Amino acid sequence: MLKADVLRVAGAMSGTSLDGVDVAVIETDGERLIGLGESRFRPYGPAQQAVLRAALGKWPGADVAQACEIVETVHAQALSGLEGVALVGFHGQTLAHDPRGRGTHQVGDGAVLAEVLGLPVVWDFRSADVRMGGEGAPLAPFYHFALARWLGAEAPLAILNLGGVGNLTWIDPRQPGPDAPGALLAFDTGPANAPINDLVQARRGLVHDAGGALAARGTVDDATVTAFLSSPHFFKIPPKSLDRNDFPHLSEAVAGLDDADAAATLTACAAAAVIRGLAQCPAPPARVLVAGGGRHNGTLMAMVAAGCDCSVAPIEDAGLDGDMIEAQAFAYLAVRVARGLSTSCPGTTGVAAPVGGGTLSHPRGGS
Repeated sequence: MLKADVLRVAGAMSGTSLDGVDVAVIETDGERLIGLGESRFRPYGPAQQAVLRAALGKWPGADVAQACEIVETVHAQALSGLEGVALVGFHGQTLAHDPRGRGTHQVGDGAVLAEVLGLPVVWDFRSADVRMGGEGAPLAPFYHFALARWLGAEAPLAILNLGGVGNLTWIDPRQPGPDAPGALLAFDTGPANAPINDLVQARRGLVHDAGGALAARGTVDDATVTAFLSSPHFFKIPPKSLDRNDFPHLSEAVAGLDDADAAATLTACAAAAVIRGLAQCPAPPARVLVAGGGRHNGTLMAMVAAGCDCSVAPIEDAGLDGDMIEAQAFAYLAVRVARGLSTSCPGTTGVAAPVGGGTLSHPRGGS
Protein backbone atom coordinates (compact mmCIF):
# COMPACT_ATOMS: atom_id res chain seq x y z
CA MET A 1 0.00 0.00 0.00
CA LEU A 2 1.36 3.41 -0.96
CA LYS A 3 2.15 6.18 1.45
CA ALA A 4 0.45 9.54 1.09
CA ASP A 5 3.09 10.91 -1.26
CA VAL A 6 2.25 12.87 -4.39
CA LEU A 7 2.50 10.65 -7.45
CA ARG A 8 2.62 11.29 -11.15
CA VAL A 9 0.03 8.87 -12.47
CA ALA A 10 -1.65 8.13 -15.82
CA GLY A 11 -5.28 7.19 -16.35
CA ALA A 12 -6.79 5.61 -19.46
CA MET A 13 -10.45 5.54 -20.43
CA SER A 14 -12.26 3.90 -23.33
CA GLY A 15 -15.91 4.93 -23.19
CA THR A 16 -19.19 3.70 -24.58
CA SER A 17 -18.80 5.89 -27.67
CA LEU A 18 -16.06 3.45 -28.80
CA ASP A 19 -14.04 6.23 -30.44
CA GLY A 20 -10.72 5.41 -28.84
CA VAL A 21 -8.56 5.68 -25.74
CA ASP A 22 -8.08 8.88 -23.75
CA VAL A 23 -4.91 9.08 -21.65
CA ALA A 24 -4.23 11.78 -19.08
CA VAL A 25 -1.49 12.37 -16.51
CA ILE A 26 -2.12 14.07 -13.18
CA GLU A 27 -0.24 14.61 -9.95
CA THR A 28 -2.14 13.64 -6.83
CA ASP A 29 -1.88 12.09 -3.39
CA GLY A 30 -5.26 10.43 -3.88
CA GLU A 31 -7.04 13.19 -1.98
CA ARG A 32 -5.96 16.50 -3.46
CA LEU A 33 -5.41 17.24 -7.12
CA ILE A 34 -1.94 18.77 -7.22
CA GLY A 35 -1.29 19.26 -10.93
CA LEU A 36 -2.39 18.39 -14.46
CA GLY A 37 0.02 16.83 -16.91
CA GLU A 38 0.02 15.77 -20.53
CA SER A 39 -2.83 14.07 -22.34
CA ARG A 40 -3.25 12.18 -25.58
CA PHE A 41 -5.85 10.30 -27.63
CA ARG A 42 -5.40 7.07 -29.57
CA PRO A 43 -8.38 6.32 -31.85
CA TYR A 44 -9.73 2.91 -32.66
CA GLY A 45 -9.72 2.19 -36.39
CA PRO A 46 -13.01 1.38 -38.17
CA ALA A 47 -12.32 -2.37 -38.13
CA GLN A 48 -11.44 -2.26 -34.44
CA GLN A 49 -14.60 -0.30 -33.68
CA ALA A 50 -16.63 -2.91 -35.54
CA VAL A 51 -15.18 -5.71 -33.39
CA LEU A 52 -15.82 -3.79 -30.18
CA ARG A 53 -19.35 -2.90 -31.24
CA ALA A 54 -20.08 -6.56 -31.97
CA ALA A 55 -18.87 -7.48 -28.48
CA LEU A 56 -21.20 -5.06 -26.68
CA GLY A 57 -23.65 -6.84 -24.42
CA LYS A 58 -21.49 -9.95 -24.04
CA TRP A 59 -20.60 -11.42 -20.66
CA PRO A 60 -17.65 -13.51 -19.44
CA GLY A 61 -17.77 -16.87 -21.15
CA ALA A 62 -18.64 -15.41 -24.52
CA ASP A 63 -15.94 -15.19 -27.17
CA VAL A 64 -14.59 -11.67 -26.72
CA ALA A 65 -10.91 -12.55 -27.13
CA GLN A 66 -10.48 -10.35 -30.20
CA ALA A 67 -12.10 -7.38 -28.45
CA CYS A 68 -9.88 -7.94 -25.42
CA GLU A 69 -6.74 -8.02 -27.58
CA ILE A 70 -7.74 -4.77 -29.30
CA VAL A 71 -8.38 -3.02 -25.99
CA GLU A 72 -5.08 -4.16 -24.50
CA THR A 73 -3.06 -3.38 -27.63
CA VAL A 74 -4.45 0.10 -28.19
CA HIS A 75 -4.15 0.98 -24.50
CA ALA A 76 -0.54 -0.17 -24.47
CA GLN A 77 0.17 2.01 -27.49
CA ALA A 78 -1.60 4.99 -25.95
CA LEU A 79 0.18 4.66 -22.60
CA SER A 80 3.69 4.02 -23.90
CA GLY A 81 6.45 6.59 -23.51
CA LEU A 82 4.96 8.71 -20.71
CA GLU A 83 7.64 10.41 -18.66
CA GLY A 84 7.95 9.87 -14.91
CA VAL A 85 4.71 7.94 -14.42
CA ALA A 86 4.68 5.72 -11.33
CA LEU A 87 1.24 4.12 -11.66
CA VAL A 88 -1.49 3.55 -14.27
CA GLY A 89 -5.26 3.48 -13.86
CA PHE A 90 -6.81 1.26 -16.55
CA HIS A 91 -10.60 1.21 -16.87
CA GLY A 92 -10.87 -1.20 -19.79
CA GLN A 93 -13.86 -1.33 -22.13
CA THR A 94 -17.31 -1.90 -20.67
CA LEU A 95 -19.17 -4.52 -22.67
CA ALA A 96 -22.12 -5.08 -20.33
CA HIS A 97 -23.40 -3.56 -17.12
CA ASP A 98 -26.27 -5.05 -15.10
CA PRO A 99 -25.53 -4.40 -11.42
CA ARG A 100 -28.78 -5.94 -10.19
CA GLY A 101 -28.37 -8.97 -12.41
CA ARG A 102 -25.21 -10.40 -13.91
CA GLY A 103 -22.90 -7.68 -12.59
CA THR A 104 -20.50 -5.65 -14.69
CA HIS A 105 -18.07 -6.67 -17.44
CA GLN A 106 -15.06 -4.65 -18.54
CA VAL A 107 -12.76 -6.32 -21.07
CA GLY A 108 -9.00 -5.87 -20.81
CA ASP A 109 -6.54 -7.51 -18.41
CA GLY A 110 -4.59 -5.04 -16.29
CA ALA A 111 -2.01 -7.69 -15.41
CA VAL A 112 -1.16 -8.02 -19.10
CA LEU A 113 -0.88 -4.25 -19.42
CA ALA A 114 1.41 -4.10 -16.36
CA GLU A 115 3.80 -6.55 -18.05
CA VAL A 116 3.79 -4.64 -21.33
CA LEU A 117 4.32 -1.23 -19.72
CA GLY A 118 6.59 -2.35 -16.90
CA LEU A 119 4.46 -0.33 -14.48
CA PRO A 120 1.96 -1.18 -11.74
CA VAL A 121 -1.59 -1.00 -13.07
CA VAL A 122 -4.85 -0.59 -11.16
CA TRP A 123 -7.86 -2.05 -12.95
CA ASP A 124 -11.26 -3.76 -12.45
CA PHE A 125 -12.53 -0.69 -10.62
CA ARG A 126 -16.25 -1.57 -10.61
CA SER A 127 -16.61 -5.17 -9.47
CA ALA A 128 -16.11 -4.63 -5.73
CA ASP A 129 -18.78 -1.94 -5.61
CA VAL A 130 -21.26 -4.20 -7.42
CA ARG A 131 -20.46 -7.11 -5.09
CA MET A 132 -21.24 -4.81 -2.14
CA GLY A 133 -24.65 -3.91 -3.58
CA GLY A 134 -23.69 -0.73 -5.42
CA GLU A 135 -24.46 0.25 -9.00
CA GLY A 136 -20.78 0.10 -9.94
CA ALA A 137 -21.16 3.46 -11.69
CA PRO A 138 -20.49 6.28 -12.03
CA LEU A 139 -16.98 6.25 -10.58
CA ALA A 140 -15.68 9.68 -11.64
CA PRO A 141 -17.50 11.60 -8.82
CA PHE A 142 -14.70 11.27 -6.26
CA TYR A 143 -12.42 12.98 -8.77
CA HIS A 144 -15.12 15.56 -9.46
CA PHE A 145 -15.00 16.46 -5.76
CA ALA A 146 -11.24 16.98 -6.02
CA LEU A 147 -11.78 19.08 -9.16
CA ALA A 148 -14.32 21.29 -7.39
CA ARG A 149 -11.75 21.93 -4.65
CA TRP A 150 -9.07 22.57 -7.32
CA LEU A 151 -11.35 25.17 -8.91
CA GLY A 152 -11.93 26.87 -5.56
CA ALA A 153 -15.70 26.29 -5.62
CA GLU A 154 -17.53 27.49 -2.53
CA ALA A 155 -21.08 26.49 -3.45
CA PRO A 156 -22.67 23.35 -4.89
CA LEU A 157 -21.98 22.78 -8.57
CA ALA A 158 -22.63 20.00 -11.04
CA ILE A 159 -20.36 18.25 -13.51
CA LEU A 160 -22.22 16.67 -16.39
CA ASN A 161 -20.50 14.13 -18.61
CA LEU A 162 -22.17 13.68 -21.98
CA GLY A 163 -20.62 10.49 -23.30
CA GLY A 164 -22.45 7.53 -24.77
CA VAL A 165 -24.50 7.67 -21.58
CA GLY A 166 -24.98 10.90 -19.65
CA ASN A 167 -23.96 11.07 -16.02
CA LEU A 168 -24.30 13.85 -13.50
CA THR A 169 -22.35 14.63 -10.33
CA TRP A 170 -23.73 17.12 -7.82
CA ILE A 171 -20.93 18.31 -5.54
CA ASP A 172 -20.89 20.20 -2.24
CA PRO A 173 -17.22 21.22 -1.94
CA ARG A 174 -17.80 22.51 1.59
CA GLN A 175 -17.89 18.94 2.92
CA PRO A 176 -14.66 17.47 4.36
CA GLY A 177 -14.22 14.72 1.76
CA PRO A 178 -15.91 12.89 -1.11
CA ASP A 179 -17.26 10.10 1.09
CA ALA A 180 -18.69 12.48 3.70
CA PRO A 181 -22.51 12.44 3.93
CA GLY A 182 -23.96 15.10 1.63
CA ALA A 183 -20.74 15.68 -0.32
CA LEU A 184 -21.83 13.96 -3.54
CA LEU A 185 -24.83 12.71 -5.43
CA ALA A 186 -24.08 11.02 -8.72
CA PHE A 187 -26.04 9.00 -11.24
CA ASP A 188 -26.56 8.22 -14.90
CA THR A 189 -29.11 10.61 -16.36
CA GLY A 190 -29.99 8.59 -19.46
CA PRO A 191 -28.72 7.91 -22.96
CA ALA A 192 -26.72 10.80 -24.42
CA ASN A 193 -24.50 10.44 -27.51
CA ALA A 194 -24.89 6.70 -28.07
CA PRO A 195 -28.34 6.67 -29.75
CA ILE A 196 -27.46 9.72 -31.84
CA ASN A 197 -24.16 8.19 -32.93
CA ASP A 198 -25.83 4.90 -33.77
CA LEU A 199 -28.47 6.70 -35.82
CA VAL A 200 -26.10 8.75 -37.97
CA GLN A 201 -23.76 5.80 -38.41
CA ALA A 202 -26.59 3.54 -39.59
CA ARG A 203 -28.25 6.11 -41.85
CA ARG A 204 -25.37 8.26 -43.08
CA GLY A 205 -22.17 6.37 -42.31
CA LEU A 206 -21.01 9.13 -39.94
CA VAL A 207 -19.32 8.79 -36.57
CA HIS A 208 -21.47 11.47 -34.92
CA ASP A 209 -23.74 14.43 -35.61
CA ALA A 210 -20.98 17.03 -35.79
CA GLY A 211 -21.95 20.09 -33.79
CA GLY A 212 -25.54 18.89 -33.69
CA ALA A 213 -25.99 20.29 -37.21
CA LEU A 214 -28.32 17.53 -38.38
CA ALA A 215 -30.48 17.79 -35.25
CA ALA A 216 -30.64 21.56 -35.65
CA ARG A 217 -32.39 21.10 -39.00
CA GLY A 218 -35.00 18.74 -37.60
CA THR A 219 -38.24 18.97 -35.63
CA VAL A 220 -38.54 17.20 -32.30
CA ASP A 221 -41.25 14.55 -32.04
CA ASP A 222 -42.62 15.54 -28.62
CA ALA A 223 -44.65 12.34 -28.25
CA THR A 224 -41.46 10.28 -28.42
CA VAL A 225 -39.78 12.44 -25.76
CA THR A 226 -42.83 12.15 -23.49
CA ALA A 227 -42.89 8.37 -23.87
CA PHE A 228 -39.14 8.25 -23.23
CA LEU A 229 -39.53 10.13 -19.94
CA SER A 230 -42.13 7.60 -18.78
CA SER A 231 -39.38 4.97 -18.43
CA PRO A 232 -39.01 3.60 -14.87
CA HIS A 233 -35.41 4.85 -14.80
CA PHE A 234 -36.57 8.45 -14.40
CA PHE A 235 -38.67 7.62 -11.36
CA LYS A 236 -35.91 5.82 -9.49
CA ILE A 237 -34.27 7.69 -6.63
CA PRO A 238 -30.57 8.19 -7.40
CA PRO A 239 -27.92 6.85 -7.33
CA LYS A 240 -28.74 4.77 -10.42
CA SER A 241 -26.82 3.56 -13.43
CA LEU A 242 -27.44 2.46 -17.00
CA ASP A 243 -25.94 0.26 -19.67
CA ARG A 244 -25.28 1.77 -23.09
CA ASN A 245 -28.10 -0.33 -24.57
CA ASP A 246 -30.76 0.10 -21.87
CA PHE A 247 -33.09 2.11 -24.14
CA PRO A 248 -33.30 -0.03 -27.30
CA HIS A 249 -36.83 1.19 -28.01
CA LEU A 250 -35.49 4.66 -28.82
CA SER A 251 -34.17 3.58 -32.21
CA GLU A 252 -37.53 1.97 -32.95
CA ALA A 253 -39.38 5.10 -31.84
CA VAL A 254 -37.62 7.28 -34.41
CA ALA A 255 -37.49 4.69 -37.20
CA GLY A 256 -40.29 6.38 -39.10
CA LEU A 257 -38.81 9.88 -38.88
CA ASP A 258 -36.50 11.41 -41.45
CA ASP A 259 -32.85 11.79 -40.54
CA ALA A 260 -33.00 15.35 -39.21
CA ASP A 261 -36.19 14.81 -37.20
CA ALA A 262 -34.84 11.56 -35.76
CA ALA A 263 -31.58 13.25 -34.71
CA ALA A 264 -33.48 16.19 -33.20
CA THR A 265 -35.73 13.84 -31.25
CA LEU A 266 -32.88 11.72 -29.88
CA THR A 267 -31.02 14.89 -28.92
CA ALA A 268 -34.11 16.21 -27.15
CA CYS A 269 -34.39 12.92 -25.24
CA ALA A 270 -30.78 13.23 -24.06
CA ALA A 271 -31.39 16.81 -22.91
CA ALA A 272 -34.69 15.92 -21.21
CA ALA A 273 -32.94 13.18 -19.25
CA VAL A 274 -30.36 15.68 -17.97
CA ILE A 275 -33.03 18.21 -16.98
CA ARG A 276 -34.99 15.51 -15.15
CA GLY A 277 -31.78 14.50 -13.39
CA LEU A 278 -30.99 18.02 -12.23
CA ALA A 279 -34.42 18.16 -10.61
CA GLN A 280 -33.39 15.20 -8.43
CA CYS A 281 -30.35 16.98 -6.96
CA PRO A 282 -30.39 18.01 -3.27
CA ALA A 283 -30.24 21.71 -4.20
CA PRO A 284 -29.92 23.65 -7.45
CA PRO A 285 -26.27 23.87 -8.52
CA ALA A 286 -24.69 27.27 -9.00
CA ARG A 287 -23.49 26.12 -12.44
CA VAL A 288 -23.25 23.05 -14.64
CA LEU A 289 -19.88 22.28 -16.23
CA VAL A 290 -20.11 19.88 -19.17
CA ALA A 291 -17.49 17.33 -20.17
CA GLY A 292 -17.52 14.54 -22.74
CA GLY A 293 -18.10 14.63 -26.48
CA GLY A 294 -21.65 15.95 -26.14
CA ARG A 295 -20.38 19.38 -25.13
CA HIS A 296 -19.42 19.88 -28.80
CA ASN A 297 -23.02 19.31 -29.85
CA GLY A 298 -24.38 22.85 -29.89
CA THR A 299 -27.96 21.67 -30.30
CA LEU A 300 -27.75 19.37 -27.28
CA MET A 301 -26.06 22.06 -25.16
CA ALA A 302 -28.74 24.61 -26.08
CA MET A 303 -31.51 22.18 -25.20
CA VAL A 304 -29.96 21.46 -21.80
CA ALA A 305 -29.40 25.16 -21.08
CA ALA A 306 -33.00 25.98 -22.01
CA GLY A 307 -34.22 23.72 -19.22
CA CYS A 308 -31.86 24.97 -16.49
CA ASP A 309 -32.01 27.94 -14.14
CA CYS A 310 -28.21 28.19 -13.92
CA SER A 311 -25.36 28.59 -16.37
CA VAL A 312 -24.48 25.56 -18.50
CA ALA A 313 -21.04 25.72 -20.07
CA PRO A 314 -18.28 23.48 -21.42
CA ILE A 315 -15.83 22.60 -18.69
CA GLU A 316 -13.17 24.43 -20.71
CA ASP A 317 -14.74 27.62 -19.33
CA ALA A 318 -13.20 26.55 -16.02
CA GLY A 319 -9.81 25.93 -17.63
CA LEU A 320 -10.14 22.14 -17.89
CA ASP A 321 -10.07 19.68 -20.81
CA GLY A 322 -13.49 18.12 -21.19
CA ASP A 323 -12.15 15.22 -23.25
CA MET A 324 -9.86 14.07 -20.46
CA ILE A 325 -11.88 14.29 -17.25
CA GLU A 326 -12.69 10.58 -17.09
CA ALA A 327 -9.13 9.52 -17.92
CA GLN A 328 -7.91 11.86 -15.18
CA ALA A 329 -10.52 10.36 -12.85
CA PHE A 330 -9.15 6.84 -13.25
CA ALA A 331 -5.64 8.12 -12.62
CA TYR A 332 -6.91 9.70 -9.40
CA LEU A 333 -8.83 6.57 -8.41
CA ALA A 334 -5.76 4.41 -9.06
CA VAL A 335 -3.87 6.26 -6.33
CA ARG A 336 -6.83 5.91 -3.98
CA VAL A 337 -6.90 2.15 -4.62
CA ALA A 338 -3.16 1.87 -4.07
CA ARG A 339 -3.52 3.80 -0.80
CA GLY A 340 -6.49 1.75 0.41
CA LEU A 341 -8.93 4.66 0.22
CA SER A 342 -12.58 4.51 -0.81
CA THR A 343 -13.54 4.99 -4.45
CA SER A 344 -17.34 5.00 -4.14
CA CYS A 345 -19.92 5.66 -1.45
CA PRO A 346 -23.70 5.66 -0.87
CA GLY A 347 -24.14 8.99 -2.63
CA THR A 348 -22.36 7.92 -5.81
CA THR A 349 -23.32 4.29 -6.44
CA GLY A 350 -25.84 3.46 -3.72
CA VAL A 351 -23.42 1.06 -2.05
CA ALA A 352 -24.21 0.60 1.65
CA ALA A 353 -20.97 2.18 2.91
CA PRO A 354 -17.83 3.71 1.38
CA VAL A 355 -15.91 1.01 -0.47
CA GLY A 356 -12.60 0.82 -2.28
CA GLY A 357 -12.55 -1.07 -5.57
CA GLY A 358 -9.85 -2.04 -8.01
CA THR A 359 -7.09 -4.61 -8.43
CA LEU A 360 -3.43 -3.62 -8.31
CA SER A 361 -1.18 -5.65 -10.64
CA HIS A 362 2.59 -5.33 -10.67
CA PRO A 363 4.88 -6.41 -13.51
CA ARG A 364 6.84 -9.53 -12.73
CA GLY A 365 9.80 -8.54 -10.62
CA GLY A 366 8.01 -5.38 -9.42
CA SER A 367 6.48 -4.76 -6.02
